[in-house]
Amino acid sequence: MTPDDGPASSSSWLRRGRWFLALVPLVLGVGVLFWWQASEGAEAQEGLPEASPLPEPEPGALARAPAGRAGPPGAVEAAAPSLLSPEAREREARRELWQKRLERARASLESYVAATRYPPESRPSREHPDQMELAEPERTRPLSPKAAQDGTSDVQLRLKQDKVFVVGEESVFFTVACEDSRREPRPCEVVSAVAHEAEHMAGAGGAAGVPLAFGDRGQDGDAVAGDGVLTGRFQPSRQGFAMFSGTLRVDVRVRSGSQEDATFFDVLYTPAPPATFTRRVREVLEAGSLDLYLTVQVRKAGRYVVSARLDDEGGVPFSAVSFNEELPEGVQEVRLNVFGKLIRDESPTFPLTLRDVEGFLLKEMGDPDRELMVTLRGPVHTTREYTLHQFSSAEWRSPERERYTNELQKDVVEAQKQLDAALADTPAP
Repeated sequence: MTPDDGPASSSSWLRRGRWFLALVPLVLGVGVLFWWQASEGAEAQEGLPEASPLPEPEPGALARAPAGRAGPPGAVEAAAPSLLSPEAREREARRELWQKRLERARASLESYVAATRYPPESRPSREHPDQMELAEPERTRPLSPKAAQDGTSDVQLRLKQDKVFVVGEESVFFTVACEDSRREPRPCEVVSAVAHEAEHMAGAGGAAGVPLAFGDRGQDGDAVAGDGVLTGRFQPSRQGFAMFSGTLRVDVRVRSGSQEDATFFDVLYTPAPPATFTRRVREVLEAGSLDLYLTVQVRKAGRYVVSARLDDEGGVPFSAVSFNEELPEGVQEVRLNVFGKLIRDESPTFPLTLRDVEGFLLKEMGDPDRELMVTLRGPVHTTREYTLHQFSSAEWRSPERERYTNELQKDVVEAQKQLDAALADTPAP
């Protein structure tokens, strides 16, 4: 040390010592803070559940995963379908095709077998709810379609006829009523009504139209006088159409207030029935089914179509039965079959009631295509009482059903064969 350095060095060291002493608490504080945070983090980590390893992806899932979709961190990236070879894609397409064809073939077979377990002439009422009552058409329409479209009138026509098929001396009743959109009665007047041959009939227009009267006086078929429902009666045999066979049309003009428009009714008329029901019924339990033989006096030989309804003891519709066969002239029997399995499956309460029997002679050509028989309206025959075990539970069998079933089964076998071959077409690894 030189003399010049002495005093200066002492004061310098004193200043440096004071700075060092000032820094010691700061360094110690930072160390303590670091130690406290580290211990707190360790305790927090001890409180967390242990992380479970990510599941290994299945080999098949890699091929099914869509391309370009990001997965969770650490997941194996899925293979895109485009990575499959053309041969692999073709195999998969063939397998899918035959799988769908097999399903369709099985469904066709099952539906056909289910639909034909009963014969066509003996069917449950639920299949034909619209045929369980005789036709009595009723419809509504705007009195003036143009006014209804413009919104200037809401008057509706309610039109009804008690039958469509008229034979011999029978009459048909038509009713006309006017009402608003809330079905409240409105004033109604039949301005005119004329019966004539329908325009589509061959030679139509040769005979003049016949006027008909509509009234609301409670007479001549009108149910209640002054109820706003106008009734007209038409008897073709006595009103100019005794020799006519075919469709007759009744044109009607109706007025309500300031609105007036035209409408019409149609009936199919046969002047003389080709055969007549006698109402005699012979009842036979045979081959596990119930057969009802209805006696018919046939005047014209040919193919006859007869239909009827059956109700159970409580009047609930049970079955629709029919007949469709050739009949020669003379006294014949129409067989109405109540199939045994249908009885077993539906379990109706006996006795059954045969009602509303109608029929016609089917014509091979011409218009109309039929000649009508007089309908037996209401109950015709009540059966004896039977127990269900007296009837067979076997399904209906016929050559036609077996032929169609065999063809549908062939489709199933072929589709299964092709699917098995497609599944077996797997290349060796």
